[in-house]
Amino acid sequence: MKIQIFDQKDEMGAAAAAAGITKLKETLAEKGSASIIVATGVSQFQVLAVLAESDLPWNKITAFHLDEYVGLPITHEASFRKYLWERFVTQLPLPPAAFHFLDGEGDVEAECDRVSELIASTTIDVAFVGVGENGHLAFNDPPADFETEKPYLIVDLDDACRQQQLGEGWFPDFDSVPSRAISMSIRQIMKSTSIICTVPDERKAEAVKNATLGPVTPAVPASILQNHPDCQLFLDTAAASLR
Repeated sequence: MKIQIFDQKDEMGAAAAAAGITKLKETLAEKGSASIIVATGVSQFQVLAVLAESDLPWNKITAFHLDEYVGLPITHEASFRKYLWERFVTQLPLPPAAFHFLDGEGDVEAECDRVSELIASTTIDVAFVGVGENGHLAFNDPPADFETEKPYLIVDLDDACRQQQLGEGWFPDFDSVPSRAISMSIRQIMKSTSIICTVPDERKAEAVKNATLGPVTPAVPASILQNHPDCQLFLDTAAASLR
């Protein structure tokens, strides 16, 4: 795991995006097409903005959605589909080759099967991810399932995860935060050729310390990134303060 630390969040996000852009240009030169995973949340604001402003040929790039709440309508301010549509897809100069959103409404088991089938036949070249305050990776809260081969699964969100979503201002009160989500599995994330992980803020410093300096354990889901052959971790000084 390569770790880089920046004084400013925007600088951190821009560097993470630049690293991903470099990887994607190499892949496109070699294969003519590429596939990515995109995440949401505060950590991805600048990453997605810089990606959207790049000169990448988006009509040759397929994107997969990392996770989504169960039962939350796309019109809700916290909807990840809404976030990605407004902050990323509509900002691209060219429509992507495909963008596989996760629909958390309706039959979510069928939705997991649908997107799992799509990603199972795809090599993910770059995964853009973050880490939660409880050490989660995607919505795989501790103790995470390190063994399942399912690309996408339905997960229960623990109280720490839900409290983070409330604290970030996405919901008016704790009871409004959904208790379940569709999440890409740990093993599916780890199949990505390259992983670009961006983590800002002091509130995530404990998770960063445990994920980078502690043992690889389902109790700290993001610790699995230590085992990836090409993972770059981008931190601001606050997130890195306990290292």
